[in-house]
Amino acid sequence: MGGPTMGTSWSVKFVDDGAVAADLGALVQAELDMVIGQMSTWRDSSDLSRFNTAPAGSWHELPEALFVVLEQALNVAHDSGGAYDPTVGPLVNLWGFGPQGAYRRPSGADVAAQRSRVGWHRIELDPPRRRARQPGGAYVDLSGIAKGYAVDAVARCLRRAGVAGYLVEIGGELYGHGAKPDGQPWWVELEQPQAGAGEAPLPVTRVALHGLAVATSGDYRRYMSDGLGVYSHTIDPRTGAPIENGVTSVTVLHPECMVADAMATALTVMGPEAGLAWAVRRGLAASIVWRAAEGHREAMTPNFAAMME
Repeated sequence: MGGPTMGTSWSVKFVDDGAVAADLGALVQAELDMVIGQMSTWRDSSDLSRFNTAPAGSWHELPEALFVVLEQALNVAHDSGGAYDPTVGPLVNLWGFGPQGAYRRPSGADVAAQRSRVGWHRIELDPPRRRARQPGGAYVDLSGIAKGYAVDAVARCLRRAGVAGYLVEIGGELYGHGAKPDGQPWWVELEQPQAGAGEAPLPVTRVALHGLAVATSGDYRRYMSDGLGVYSHTIDPRTGAPIENGVTSVTVLHPECMVADAMATALTVMGPEAGLAWAVRRGLAASIVWRAAEGHREAMTPNFAAMME
């Protein structure tokens, strides 16, 4: 099954043992529509868009899924020292990477003005009442975590429907459960940046997704050029500008795709040295690929390398 969603595409491969619900496609689509309806910044009517345009100081009861994702986003923001920050939206829009329009290089004054609106610590949560406070001018952008949540949501939908084995994919992020009819797990080949002229390609990496998700972040396919230089589409919330650390790809394996999604973004912003150390301290299974003078280099955390054996 498959189709368009969230500005990309979704697909599900599953084992049909004869007991799978006939309306499975509709059930999956309902989950995807729910995520868009609650978390899209491209749709003015979404719950998140209404929060972003709410008056300063106002509290808002959020739908359960949106609250869960926002709370997880703020947790990763805190843990990463702001390398991942769901309030980076004003800067994303300023550089032309959001729903506002085409890429443009802003002035230093414009960047400084928008940075005053950014800061994950400005968002207050009231978990018992599932509320969030709009501090004024905050623009939450969950594009670095919502797709991962959607993968998890579809996976839960398939489990409720009684599907024993499946592989869910949304925009290149995946979750696998169970096995194929031949007993094999869901093997996936991780996409690597293309090797440059005269450069040996990076080794092919294949992983078995058995109760495991994989998320990849990086600029190996998405970047912008203004004639003066080439810029990553990933904004560092701490500087207000696209990253310049050479990272081209970060892959994270985790039981929850939502967590893997946000962690991959955080590691992309941190860069090879700081990111790898941060991931190792947290026991993450992660791989970081970056551009060096001698070509692309790759480093893996011990937990990631153990999964390759």
